[in-house]
This record gives sequence, structure tokens and C-alpha cells, in this order.
Amino acid sequence: MARRRRGRPVDGILVLDKPGGVSSNRALQQAKGLYFAAKAGHTGSLDPLATGVLPLCFGEATKFSQYLLDADKGYDSTFVLGTATATGDAEGEVLSETDASNLDEATVRQALEAFRGEIEQVPSMYSAIKQDGQPLYKLARQGVEVERKSRQVTIHRLELKAFRPGPKAEVDISLECSKGTYVRSVAEDLGAALGCGAHVSVLRRTKAGPFTLADAVSMPTLEALKQNDQLAEMDQLLLPADTACRAMPLVELTASGGFYMRQGQPVQVPNAPCNGMVRVALETGEFLGVGEILDDGRVAPRRLIVTGR
Repeated sequence: MARRRRGRPVDGILVLDKPGGVSSNRALQQAKGLYFAAKAGHTGSLDPLATGVLPLCFGEATKFSQYLLDADKGYDSTFVLGTATATGDAEGEVLSETDASNLDEATVRQALEAFRGEIEQVPSMYSAIKQDGQPLYKLARQGVEVERKSRQVTIHRLELKAFRPGPKAEVDISLECSKGTYVRSVAEDLGAALGCGAHVSVLRRTKAGPFTLADAVSMPTLEALKQNDQLAEMDQLLLPADTACRAMPLVELTASGGFYMRQGQPVQVPNAPCNGMVRVALETGEFLGVGEILDDGRVAPRRLIVTGR
């Protein structure tokens, strides 16, 4: 017999404003404990240094976390020019120091041009990418460095918000990028292009898929509600599971179509898209899950919400 999960059957998405100094998994476990939730997962790691938008999926919403993991992200960050570190951020060992006083804003702006659009990045040894099943950051902490292949990522928007000159000049940037983009790699590559080295000192995620900081809830807010036994108010902070896949086209089913889809059967839907993944709901508005358009035009169930637990 399967072991029963401990906790409440909580469903929905919490957009957490992750505090600095804690890992994404630690933040997840804290939020899960505050909700006393039976099941929860995050949608891609943020560095401990980083703060900001971290969508957490509870219960049935965990079925759709992959769509947030694959979504575009947005960040605000500060780069320190003149100091290169082992990790590409402020927490790493200093590898080199250079006087960056000769740099001006125009020079930095020109160098940033090379980082817009599709670019090649070599992932940091301190990233969570796995090599033979082992995260690179674990190997790095053991003093092991392995060859990494460059990967193509896309930076949709990159703006220089402020420049502060000096021996350790600082650059404030704002960017939106595809999944798998490492901001600290942008900082390191910019430092290399300018010949002075660079690292990230501040990193704040401003966007993850459809979610922004305007949707985010702080940990102190959750802790205060929990302390006052305001579980209902905490639950009201959860967004519906279908917000994770709102970018997909919506197809609506009749009650009978919904019945057959819940039995795992593909169904014919008039005026459905010709291909790809779709968000599926009943005509009443009830979200059923995610489906895929088959070659014959029918919609096949792929990830469905379980009701009546």
C-alpha cells in the first residue's frame, strides 16, 4: 500500500518573492511547511544570491511546472567590472582584479550590443546543469572542472539602466531571456570583452513566464498569516493551476467531450489549432489540463487535473 502523504491537499501556484541567502529548494520547503501542503515543487532554481520571482506549484499544479521551467525569464542585475570570481558572483573566490577606471558608459553600451539576440554561452561550472548525472556545481566544489559545450540562448531585451564609473565600475542591467540563460555568464563574458573581468553582485528575477514581481508574495507575509492561523487568506494567494500554461491556445469541450478526455481518450474539437499543445477546459470554464493536437486533428490528453480527491 502506498504511503499516505502528510499534509493538506493544497492546489495552485504561489509566486514567491524568494529572499536572498537561501536556495530555491529551501524556500520551497519553508513555503510548503507554512501551507502544510502534501505536495509541492519549484519551477527552476534561483541562485541563493538571487531574489525575486520563484513560482511554487502545489498539488495538482505540479503537473504543469514544466511549462514554467521552459518559459522566458526576466532579471535586474548589477555587474561589478574589474573583479572576476570563480563562481561569477559575489560569493566566489576572487580570481583577478583590474582597475576599471578607464571604462565609460559609451564603451560598456557598445560592448553590450554583442549580447542581444541569439548568443552562445558556456555554462558556468557553478551551474545546476548535470554531467553524467552529477550537477556541475557539486563537481566544482570538489575541485573538478569538466569541459562544457556552449549552448545557444536568446536575450530578447537587454538594457543598461545605470553606469557608475570607478576602479570597480558598476553596471545596472535589465534583461529578458530564454530558459537556460545564465546572467552571471553574461557578466563574465562582458568582463572578458572589456578586458577587466566582471561578476554579478545583485540578481533579482523580475519575471518567470506570465508571472512578475507584481504577483509575488514575500516570505514574511506568509509567516505573518500563518502565525495568525489565517490559512484561508494564505490559500487565496494561490493562483489557479492553469495560469502556468496560459500562453497555450484554449480549446473548450462539451460535457461529453470532457467525459471522454477524462477517460484518457482523444476527442474531436471544432476549430481547434492544427498542431501543438493546447489548454483544455469545459465550456463552463472548468480547467481540465493540457492536451496535444494529433495528426488527425483530435485533441489527446497529456496532463489532466484530478478532481474529487
